[in-house]
Amino acid sequence: MAIIDAFFKFMHEIGASDLHLSSGNQPLVRVKGQIQKIKYPVLENSELKKILYEIAPEEKVKIFEESGDVDFGYEIPTIARYRANFFNQKWGVGAVFREIPAVIPTAEQLGLSPVITKLASLPKGLVLVTGPTGSGKSTTLATIVDHANRTRSDHILTIEDPVEFVHRSIRCLVNHREVHSHTRSFTTALRGALREDPDIIMVGEMRDLETISLALEAANTGHLVMGTLHTTSAAGTIDRIIDIFPANEQSQIRASLADALRAVVAQTLFRRADKPGRVAAQEILLATPAVRNLIREHKIHQIATTIQTGRKFGMQSMDDALLDHLLAGRIYPADAYTYCNEKTKFRQYLTSSPDDFTDV
Repeated sequence: MAIIDAFFKFMHEIGASDLHLSSGNQPLVRVKGQIQKIKYPVLENSELKKILYEIAPEEKVKIFEESGDVDFGYEIPTIARYRANFFNQKWGVGAVFREIPAVIPTAEQLGLSPVITKLASLPKGLVLVTGPTGSGKSTTLATIVDHANRTRSDHILTIEDPVEFVHRSIRCLVNHREVHSHTRSFTTALRGALREDPDIIMVGEMRDLETISLALEAANTGHLVMGTLHTTSAAGTIDRIIDIFPANEQSQIRASLADALRAVVAQTLFRRADKPGRVAAQEILLATPAVRNLIREHKIHQIATTIQTGRKFGMQSMDDALLDHLLAGRIYPADAYTYCNEKTKFRQYLTSSPDDFTDV
């Protein structure tokens, strides 16, 4: 057994989401969103490097020593999978491990809106799950893919760096491709995907212009494409996709995106106030004809209003999601206030002045 496995077992027992190992510091874990120290001696660089290299594939060690960064997946069969990131920092090496549950949670277990699982039945188009790092994007996306795997009879192809949730073929054929292990890059894998007869393509992260362009092409040619972006709102996601293209191509991209887009789910995780754990608040945008017209006409600023008037279709603003959680006692008023858009609506629930002195 590797030395680091003891840390993984400990974080699994206490329900930690992340393990932080950094030269010159004690090990730390993130529990319910908060960083906590582990009672363990300060890690020296040589000691930590030995611990990390024990579980890293040889080719990943080589990449790390050449570039100073590397990502890969590690698995303890009886516990969970872990997404690993090694990096260099001032005092030596560092690493962060994110636990990936062995069992994919259902939408009901996550408390997701029923419309989320309906996205799995779409025949084609682009579905995006967005949010900051650590917001549960991968988990929500895995839940949608799992629902498709259980209810459809299709070919699901995932492209990730590294592979996180492992989907066993149930009703669908599921193939996982890991960037740098099974394919050179996201763009190479997406080009190949168009010749691999997929019905559903899941892209772990849409990072650059070429990946986004190929994902749009796939979505517009009869495939259901799902992916993630590091954006915090539905409108911000659309702006980010359009703005990544050169100015002379943006008019064409707006038309292509309007045709391809089916939904944007923007989410943030919050500490639960009613019991241990965290809960997701989600903004949900569905690409109705009105939304498509706003994208084509470059009126993205009006999308927030369209979300408010589209509740009958299953749309939901972030403020409405926060208010529902707050009134149900699931999140703290201060957290809701920090992340809401309309501060005046939430100020009445605070018992003291807000901490953020920049909000005036």
